[in-house]
Amino acid sequence: MNIAMELQNVHKTIGQKEIIKGLNFSIRSGEVFGFLGPNGAGKTTTIRMMVGLMNITKGDIKINGSSIKDDFKEAIQHVGAIVENPEMYPFMSGWKNLKHYARMIPGITDNRIKEVITLVGLEKAIHEKVGRYSLGGMRQRIGIAQALLHSPSILILDEPTNGLDPAGIREIRHYIRNLAKKENVSVIVSSHLLTEIELMCDRIGIIKNGELVTVEDVRDNQENDQHITVKLEVDDKMAAITLLKDQFDIEAKEVQSNVTFKIEKDQIPLIVKQLVQENIAVFEVALERSSLEDKFFELIGENTIA
Repeated sequence: MNIAMELQNVHKTIGQKEIIKGLNFSIRSGEVFGFLGPNGAGKTTTIRMMVGLMNITKGDIKINGSSIKDDFKEAIQHVGAIVENPEMYPFMSGWKNLKHYARMIPGITDNRIKEVITLVGLEKAIHEKVGRYSLGGMRQRIGIAQALLHSPSILILDEPTNGLDPAGIREIRHYIRNLAKKENVSVIVSSHLLTEIELMCDRIGIIKNGELVTVEDVRDNQENDQHITVKLEVDDKMAAITLLKDQFDIEAKEVQSNVTFKIEKDQIPLIVKQLVQENIAVFEVALERSSLEDKFFELIGENTIA
Protein backbone atom coordinates (compact mmCIF):
# COMPACT_ATOMS: atom_id res chain seq x y z
CA MET A 1 0.00 0.00 0.00
CA ASN A 2 1.27 3.49 -0.89
CA ILE A 3 2.38 5.82 1.90
CA ALA A 4 0.97 9.36 1.69
CA MET A 5 2.72 10.80 4.75
CA GLU A 6 5.51 9.56 6.97
CA LEU A 7 6.73 11.02 10.25
CA GLN A 8 10.39 10.16 10.82
CA ASN A 9 11.70 10.61 14.38
CA VAL A 10 9.90 13.97 14.73
CA HIS A 11 10.87 16.11 17.72
CA LYS A 12 9.72 19.56 18.78
CA THR A 13 11.38 21.55 21.54
CA ILE A 14 10.05 24.91 22.74
CA GLY A 15 12.46 26.66 25.06
CA GLN A 16 13.83 23.97 27.35
CA LYS A 17 10.75 21.75 27.05
CA GLU A 18 10.52 18.85 24.62
CA ILE A 19 6.90 18.83 23.42
CA ILE A 20 7.13 16.06 20.80
CA LYS A 21 9.48 13.14 21.48
CA GLY A 22 10.42 11.13 18.41
CA LEU A 23 7.16 10.38 16.57
CA ASN A 24 7.38 7.63 13.97
CA PHE A 25 4.29 6.58 12.01
CA SER A 26 2.87 6.69 8.51
CA ILE A 27 -0.46 7.46 6.83
CA ARG A 28 -1.56 5.19 3.99
CA SER A 29 -3.15 6.40 0.78
CA GLY A 30 -6.94 6.44 0.91
CA GLU A 31 -7.31 5.74 4.63
CA VAL A 32 -8.98 7.70 7.41
CA PHE A 33 -6.49 7.98 10.27
CA GLY A 34 -7.64 9.07 13.72
CA PHE A 35 -5.14 11.07 15.74
CA LEU A 36 -5.99 10.86 19.45
CA GLY A 37 -4.58 11.98 22.75
CA PRO A 38 -5.51 13.86 25.92
CA ASN A 39 -5.28 17.65 26.11
CA GLY A 40 -1.66 18.73 25.99
CA ALA A 41 -0.47 15.46 24.45
CA GLY A 42 0.91 17.23 21.36
CA LYS A 43 -1.79 16.63 18.72
CA THR A 44 -2.11 20.24 17.58
CA THR A 45 1.66 20.78 17.67
CA THR A 46 2.12 17.72 15.44
CA ILE A 47 -0.57 18.90 13.01
CA ARG A 48 1.03 22.35 12.84
CA MET A 49 4.33 20.73 11.89
CA MET A 50 2.56 18.59 9.27
CA VAL A 51 1.27 21.72 7.49
CA GLY A 52 4.37 23.85 7.97
CA LEU A 53 2.91 26.27 10.54
CA MET A 54 5.59 25.22 13.03
CA ASN A 55 9.20 24.24 12.44
CA ILE A 56 10.42 20.72 13.19
CA THR A 57 13.26 20.70 15.75
CA LYS A 58 14.57 17.30 14.71
CA GLY A 59 13.50 14.59 12.27
CA ASP A 60 11.37 15.02 9.17
CA ILE A 61 7.90 14.66 7.71
CA LYS A 62 7.66 13.25 4.18
CA ILE A 63 4.54 13.95 2.10
CA ASN A 64 4.34 11.78 -1.01
CA GLY A 65 8.10 11.38 -0.65
CA SER A 66 8.89 15.12 -0.42
CA SER A 67 10.39 16.59 2.75
CA ILE A 68 8.37 19.26 4.56
CA LYS A 69 11.72 20.67 5.77
CA ASP A 70 13.82 20.57 2.61
CA ASP A 71 11.21 20.87 -0.16
CA PHE A 72 8.27 22.60 1.47
CA LYS A 73 6.63 23.92 -1.70
CA GLU A 74 6.53 20.49 -3.33
CA ALA A 75 5.40 18.73 -0.15
CA ILE A 76 2.65 21.14 0.89
CA GLN A 77 0.92 21.19 -2.50
CA HIS A 78 -0.40 17.72 -1.70
CA VAL A 79 -2.07 18.86 1.55
CA GLY A 80 -5.45 20.38 2.33
CA ALA A 81 -6.24 21.29 5.92
CA ILE A 82 -8.74 22.78 8.31
CA VAL A 83 -7.14 23.69 11.61
CA GLU A 84 -9.83 24.75 14.07
CA ASN A 85 -12.89 26.34 12.37
CA PRO A 86 -13.14 27.07 8.62
CA GLU A 87 -13.34 30.82 7.97
CA MET A 88 -15.43 32.15 5.08
CA TYR A 89 -16.78 35.53 3.98
CA PRO A 90 -20.36 35.49 5.36
CA PHE A 91 -21.67 38.15 2.95
CA MET A 92 -20.65 36.06 -0.08
CA SER A 93 -22.29 32.90 -1.38
CA GLY A 94 -20.61 29.53 -1.02
CA TRP A 95 -19.85 29.59 -4.75
CA LYS A 96 -18.21 33.05 -4.60
CA ASN A 97 -16.16 32.02 -1.58
CA LEU A 98 -14.82 29.00 -3.44
CA LYS A 99 -14.18 31.08 -6.57
CA HIS A 100 -12.25 33.57 -4.45
CA TYR A 101 -10.02 30.89 -2.95
CA ALA A 102 -9.62 29.20 -6.34
CA ARG A 103 -7.99 32.39 -7.71
CA MET A 104 -5.11 31.89 -5.29
CA ILE A 105 -4.11 28.58 -6.89
CA PRO A 106 -3.42 28.34 -10.63
CA GLY A 107 -5.33 25.80 -12.70
CA ILE A 108 -8.53 25.38 -10.65
CA THR A 109 -11.45 25.36 -13.07
CA ASP A 110 -15.17 25.88 -12.53
CA ASN A 111 -15.58 22.17 -13.24
CA ARG A 112 -13.28 21.35 -10.31
CA ILE A 113 -15.27 23.68 -8.05
CA LYS A 114 -18.47 21.88 -9.09
CA GLU A 115 -16.81 18.52 -8.40
CA VAL A 116 -15.94 19.40 -4.79
CA ILE A 117 -19.39 20.92 -4.22
CA THR A 118 -20.90 17.59 -5.29
CA LEU A 119 -18.43 15.65 -3.14
CA VAL A 120 -19.51 17.47 0.02
CA GLY A 121 -23.21 17.58 -0.91
CA LEU A 122 -23.72 21.35 -1.10
CA GLU A 123 -25.38 21.59 -4.52
CA LYS A 124 -28.64 23.04 -3.16
CA ALA A 125 -27.08 25.64 -0.86
CA ILE A 126 -24.00 26.71 -2.82
CA HIS A 127 -25.52 29.98 -4.10
CA GLU A 128 -26.79 31.06 -0.68
CA LYS A 129 -24.76 33.46 1.46
CA VAL A 130 -22.46 31.56 3.82
CA GLY A 131 -23.72 33.71 6.70
CA ARG A 132 -27.05 31.92 6.34
CA TYR A 133 -25.49 28.47 6.52
CA SER A 134 -26.29 26.46 9.60
CA LEU A 135 -23.63 26.37 12.27
CA GLY A 136 -23.63 22.61 11.84
CA GLY A 137 -22.53 20.53 8.92
CA MET A 138 -22.96 23.11 6.13
CA ARG A 139 -20.14 25.38 7.29
CA GLN A 140 -17.86 22.42 7.88
CA ARG A 141 -18.68 21.08 4.43
CA ILE A 142 -17.88 24.37 2.67
CA GLY A 143 -14.57 24.40 4.60
CA ILE A 144 -13.78 20.87 3.43
CA ALA A 145 -14.70 21.87 -0.14
CA GLN A 146 -12.23 24.76 0.04
CA ALA A 147 -9.48 22.45 1.35
CA LEU A 148 -10.12 20.05 -1.55
CA LEU A 149 -10.03 22.58 -4.39
CA HIS A 150 -6.43 21.85 -5.41
CA SER A 151 -6.98 18.05 -5.37
CA PRO A 152 -4.76 17.22 -2.38
CA SER A 153 -3.84 13.64 -1.62
CA ILE A 154 -3.94 14.36 2.13
CA LEU A 155 -6.69 16.16 4.04
CA ILE A 156 -5.99 17.16 7.66
CA LEU A 157 -9.00 17.97 9.82
CA ASP A 158 -8.50 19.22 13.37
CA GLU A 159 -11.72 18.61 15.34
CA PRO A 160 -13.99 18.54 12.24
CA THR A 161 -17.12 17.72 14.26
CA ASN A 162 -16.52 20.29 17.00
CA GLY A 163 -19.78 21.97 17.98
CA LEU A 164 -21.97 19.94 15.63
CA ASP A 165 -25.25 18.33 16.59
CA PRO A 166 -25.64 14.54 16.11
CA ALA A 167 -27.07 14.97 12.59
CA GLY A 168 -24.17 17.22 11.57
CA ILE A 169 -21.62 14.80 13.04
CA ARG A 170 -23.16 11.95 11.06
CA GLU A 171 -23.08 14.01 7.85
CA ILE A 172 -19.40 14.92 8.23
CA ARG A 173 -18.53 11.30 9.02
CA HIS A 174 -20.28 10.22 5.82
CA TYR A 175 -18.44 12.78 3.66
CA ILE A 176 -15.05 11.96 5.18
CA ARG A 177 -15.53 8.24 4.48
CA ASN A 178 -16.76 9.10 0.98
CA LEU A 179 -13.69 11.23 0.24
CA ALA A 180 -11.28 8.50 1.27
CA LYS A 181 -13.10 5.91 -0.83
CA LYS A 182 -13.96 7.87 -3.99
CA GLU A 183 -11.06 10.33 -4.20
CA ASN A 184 -8.40 8.09 -2.60
CA VAL A 185 -7.66 10.98 -0.24
CA SER A 186 -5.83 10.19 3.00
CA VAL A 187 -7.74 11.91 5.80
CA ILE A 188 -6.13 12.65 9.16
CA VAL A 189 -8.74 13.42 11.81
CA SER A 190 -7.97 14.81 15.24
CA SER A 191 -10.95 14.55 17.58
CA HIS A 192 -12.09 14.11 21.16
CA LEU A 193 -15.19 12.14 20.15
CA LEU A 194 -13.94 8.59 20.54
CA THR A 195 -17.16 6.92 19.40
CA GLU A 196 -17.11 8.93 16.17
CA ILE A 197 -13.44 8.13 15.57
CA GLU A 198 -14.25 4.43 15.94
CA LEU A 199 -17.03 4.71 13.33
CA MET A 200 -15.05 6.93 10.97
CA CYS A 201 -11.47 5.69 10.94
CA ASP A 202 -9.51 2.77 9.50
CA ARG A 203 -6.61 3.18 11.92
CA ILE A 204 -5.86 5.25 14.99
CA GLY A 205 -2.69 6.64 16.52
CA ILE A 206 -2.67 7.60 20.19
CA ILE A 207 -0.12 9.98 21.70
CA LYS A 208 0.52 10.86 25.32
CA ASN A 209 3.04 13.39 26.62
CA GLY A 210 4.41 13.85 23.09
CA GLU A 211 5.13 10.15 22.58
CA LEU A 212 3.37 7.64 20.36
CA VAL A 213 1.58 5.07 22.54
CA THR A 214 0.16 2.86 19.78
CA VAL A 215 -1.07 2.68 16.19
CA GLU A 216 -3.91 0.21 15.72
CA ASP A 217 -6.24 -0.97 12.99
CA VAL A 218 -9.78 -0.13 14.12
CA ARG A 219 -11.46 -2.76 11.94
CA ASP A 220 -9.13 -5.58 13.03
CA ASN A 221 -9.56 -4.57 16.65
CA GLN A 222 -13.34 -4.78 16.29
CA GLU A 223 -13.21 -8.18 14.59
CA ASN A 224 -10.49 -9.89 16.59
CA ASP A 225 -10.69 -8.38 20.05
CA GLN A 226 -10.90 -11.27 22.51
CA HIS A 227 -11.31 -9.03 25.56
CA ILE A 228 -15.07 -9.14 25.93
CA THR A 229 -17.27 -8.48 28.90
CA VAL A 230 -19.84 -11.18 29.63
CA LYS A 231 -23.07 -10.45 31.48
CA LEU A 232 -24.99 -13.43 32.83
CA GLU A 233 -28.55 -13.41 34.08
CA VAL A 234 -28.83 -16.38 36.45
CA ASP A 235 -31.12 -17.48 39.25
CA ASP A 236 -28.37 -17.68 41.88
CA LYS A 237 -25.80 -14.90 41.40
CA MET A 238 -23.63 -15.70 44.45
CA ALA A 239 -23.39 -19.38 43.49
CA ALA A 240 -22.37 -18.38 39.95
CA ILE A 241 -19.71 -15.94 41.23
CA THR A 242 -18.29 -18.62 43.53
CA LEU A 243 -18.21 -21.23 40.73
CA LEU A 244 -16.44 -18.85 38.36
CA LYS A 245 -13.78 -18.13 41.00
CA ASP A 246 -13.25 -21.72 42.16
CA GLN A 247 -13.37 -23.56 38.83
CA PHE A 248 -12.17 -20.96 36.30
CA ASP A 249 -10.19 -18.47 38.45
CA ILE A 250 -12.40 -15.68 37.09
CA GLU A 251 -13.12 -12.60 39.20
CA ALA A 252 -16.82 -11.88 38.67
CA LYS A 253 -19.06 -9.31 40.33
CA GLU A 254 -22.72 -8.44 40.56
CA VAL A 255 -23.66 -5.40 38.45
CA GLN A 256 -27.31 -4.33 38.09
CA SER A 257 -28.69 -7.80 38.83
CA ASN A 258 -26.23 -9.49 36.43
CA VAL A 259 -23.02 -11.42 36.99
CA THR A 260 -20.32 -9.58 35.03
CA PHE A 261 -16.77 -10.63 34.15
CA LYS A 262 -14.16 -10.45 31.37
CA ILE A 263 -13.14 -13.57 29.48
CA GLU A 264 -11.96 -14.90 26.16
CA LYS A 265 -14.89 -15.70 23.92
CA ASP A 266 -14.03 -19.39 23.36
CA GLN A 267 -14.41 -20.10 27.11
CA ILE A 268 -18.08 -19.10 27.24
CA PRO A 269 -19.65 -22.46 26.19
CA LEU A 270 -17.68 -24.34 28.86
CA ILE A 271 -18.69 -21.85 31.55
CA VAL A 272 -22.38 -22.03 30.62
CA LYS A 273 -22.22 -25.84 30.56
CA GLN A 274 -20.65 -25.93 34.03
CA LEU A 275 -23.23 -23.52 35.46
CA VAL A 276 -26.08 -25.68 34.16
CA GLN A 277 -24.46 -28.85 35.53
CA GLU A 278 -24.35 -27.19 38.95
CA ASN A 279 -28.11 -26.50 38.65
CA ILE A 280 -27.64 -22.77 38.20
CA ALA A 281 -30.26 -21.63 35.70
CA VAL A 282 -28.88 -19.37 32.94
CA PHE A 283 -31.54 -17.06 31.47
CA GLU A 284 -29.35 -14.82 29.29
CA VAL A 285 -25.75 -14.44 28.12
CA ALA A 286 -24.88 -10.95 26.81
CA LEU A 287 -21.53 -9.99 25.29
CA GLU A 288 -19.92 -6.56 25.17
CA ARG A 289 -16.71 -6.00 23.24
CA SER A 290 -14.31 -3.40 24.58
CA SER A 291 -14.78 -0.10 22.77
CA LEU A 292 -12.18 2.36 21.51
CA GLU A 293 -13.01 4.44 24.58
CA ASP A 294 -12.09 1.52 26.84
CA LYS A 295 -8.86 1.02 24.90
CA PHE A 296 -8.04 4.74 25.02
CA PHE A 297 -8.38 5.05 28.79
CA GLU A 298 -6.55 1.77 29.29
CA LEU A 299 -3.58 3.24 27.42
CA ILE A 300 -3.54 6.84 28.61
CA GLY A 301 -4.97 6.45 32.12
CA GLU A 302 -8.47 6.72 33.54
CA ASN A 303 -7.85 10.08 35.22
CA THR A 304 -6.70 11.89 32.10
CA ILE A 305 -9.19 14.25 30.50
CA ALA A 306 -9.40 13.63 26.74
